[in-house]
Amino acid sequence: MLAKHGFISAFGRLTSLSPSSSVLRRQQFLVRTLCGSRIHRPKLIGAMSSSSEADAESVLRIVTPSLDPKRHKGQAGKIAVIGGCREYTGAPYFAAISALKIGADLSHVFCTKDAAPVIKSYSPELIVHPVLEESYSISQFSEEEKRKVQEKVLGEVDKWMERFDCLVIGPGLGRDPFLLECVSKIMVLAKKLNVPFVVDGDGLFLVTNSIDLVKSYPLAVLTPNVNEYKRLVQKVLNCQVDEQNAEDQLRSLAKQIGGVTILRKGKSDLISNGETVNSVSIYGSPRRCGGQGDILSGGVAVFLSWAQQLKSSPESPFENPAILGCIAASGLLRKAASLAFTKHKRSTLTSDIIECLGESLEDICPAS
Repeated sequence: MLAKHGFISAFGRLTSLSPSSSVLRRQQFLVRTLCGSRIHRPKLIGAMSSSSEADAESVLRIVTPSLDPKRHKGQAGKIAVIGGCREYTGAPYFAAISALKIGADLSHVFCTKDAAPVIKSYSPELIVHPVLEESYSISQFSEEEKRKVQEKVLGEVDKWMERFDCLVIGPGLGRDPFLLECVSKIMVLAKKLNVPFVVDGDGLFLVTNSIDLVKSYPLAVLTPNVNEYKRLVQKVLNCQVDEQNAEDQLRSLAKQIGGVTILRKGKSDLISNGETVNSVSIYGSPRRCGGQGDILSGGVAVFLSWAQQLKSSPESPFENPAILGCIAASGLLRKAASLAFTKHKRSTLTSDIIECLGESLEDICPAS
């Protein structure tokens, strides 16, 4: 019946939905009505053995909440980026501002003291916390003093943690040993409080060397590029990347890490939690300017948090908010990158793509 009405195909894939908000509401009501206690809840993504191209635009229409004047600040998402150091201030900004441009209400950045003034200068929209420390700033400290600094850093983040719907860990983080140790404890705290997190950039360097930080945590998303993925495969599967069997290898990797969701970035983005494998190939751009991965990580955080809200309904048919978040963010970034490229061609920059996020989402999910 669901397949007949255009919701779930015979293989469990999401099929096209009307962009009309009123029609969509009726369709969603039908899904809820048909998914009562005596009917098995359909999986939005395919069965365990499936691998398929996801209908990213339909996922975007379902996951993106309507704009409701009755909602208050924060209900559309509170995102925090953990990253930003002396060398790297652009990446955390890109991730945090992208979350706002997509539709999150509040976006925080937890960075080092040196990075904070720079990131603050990029935009007054971001809430910037200069709380992280690097080794050079405490090089003269005793071990006991360093321990107290670490406790202070964790305490500053802990004060905010329960307010956040999702974290983005890694953009502009760098590889300072003391900083990475602090961030590893922040990840442990997030897991304890069941806060979802997206790991990108140098966060993946940390995770690759400490797999237990994410192992078996279903609310963790890893977003490796080609080199980061290669290191993960070598570390976890003890082999080289197999492009001939890319989907099977990705499924094995995610399964070996305990069912975390992995979004392998590439010409086609591949997404797996160890059970399903979905690809997103729509749109895209030949321009490969740095920073697009930061847009993606901020987008995954927003869409994951929105999908998590949908899943909180006891009658919801949505099975895995992390996978939905990845599909939606991948589809939107690809559309925005395509639109930016039509306007700017070879000179397209990450900032140009960010400016196209709102227009691209509006084209798929009209606000009115």
